[in-house]
Amino acid sequence: MSQGFDRRGFLASGAALAAGFAAGGFVKTALAQQPSADKPLYQISLAEWSLHKTLQKGELNNLDFAKFAKQECGIDAVEYVNQFFKDKAKDQAYLSDLKKRAADQGVTNVLIMIDGEGALGDPDEAKRTQAVENHYKWVEAAKFLGCHSIRVNAQSNGSFAETLPLAADGLRRVCEFADPHEINVIVENHGGLSSNGAWLASVMELVEHPRVGTLPDFGNFRLGEGKEYDRYKGVMQLMPYAKAVSAKSHDFDDRGNETHTDYQRMMGIVTGWGYDGFVGIEYEGSNLPEKEGIMATKKLLETVRDQLSRHA
Repeated sequence: MSQGFDRRGFLASGAALAAGFAAGGFVKTALAQQPSADKPLYQISLAEWSLHKTLQKGELNNLDFAKFAKQECGIDAVEYVNQFFKDKAKDQAYLSDLKKRAADQGVTNVLIMIDGEGALGDPDEAKRTQAVENHYKWVEAAKFLGCHSIRVNAQSNGSFAETLPLAADGLRRVCEFADPHEINVIVENHGGLSSNGAWLASVMELVEHPRVGTLPDFGNFRLGEGKEYDRYKGVMQLMPYAKAVSAKSHDFDDRGNETHTDYQRMMGIVTGWGYDGFVGIEYEGSNLPEKEGIMATKKLLETVRDQLSRHA
C-alpha cells in the first residue's frame, strides 16, 4: 500500500460515486483501433474450464493441458484454472514443469483464473485483508509462468453503494502487490453484483489503477432470483477496461451459431472497442462432448473473425 493512499477516505468516497453510476450504467468513451494488416483482429485461447469434466474425472492432468490445447485443438494459448493445481502455487518444481511443457508445445500461458481464495470485497476488513494476501502467491505463480494476468472475483456483501468501495479496496491492494510483478488483476462478471455491468464498471473507476481490468464473459450475467443482466449491455460496459475476454458457449444450431449469444453482435462489440487480445474459449455445454464443444466454439470465433475483418 502506498503511503499516500488513505484507505478510509477511499472507502468513504464509494457512496458518492454510487449514485452517478447506479442509475444508467457507466460507459467510458473510447476510439476503436483498426487492426494492422499483419495481425489478426483477435487471438484465440483456451480456458481450462472448458475441460473441467475431463479434468475432474482424471482423464486429463493439468500438466498436460497445454499439450491437449495444441495437439488436440490447434490452439496455442491457454488460460489455467487454479483449482486444478490449488496446492501448487508455491511449488517451484511443479510450476517449472508446467512452464516447460507449455514452452515445448509453443503454447503461450495467458492467465490463471483464481477461485476459492476469499472475498476481496468482504465487509470484514480482516477477512478482506486475508483474501487480498491469499492472492499474492497466485500473482507470483502467474509471473513465473509468463502470464499477463490473474482473473479474480469481486465478491462482496451489501447494497450496490455499500459494496463498491469494499470491492475496490481489495482489488486495489492486490493490484499494488501485482504491479512490480507486471501482472494485471482482472475481474470477471461471475455472479451476484459482479454480473451487474454498471456495478463492475463502477468498481473499475473507483480502483483507478493501471493493473486493474475486466474479463467480460458472454454468459455470466445471472443476478440471482431468476434475473439476468442484458449480456450485450454488460459486455459494452465492461469492454473499456478489458484485458481479456471469455467467449462462453453452451449450444449450437445446425449452422454452427451459438444459440444463447449472437457471436457476430458480441464480437462486434468486443472489437469495436479496439480490443485485439486473446478471446478465451469457455465451453460449458452438455450436449456436445467437451472437445467437440471447444472445436465448435473455435470454428465460430474464426468464422466471425473473418467476417468482421472483411468489414474492418
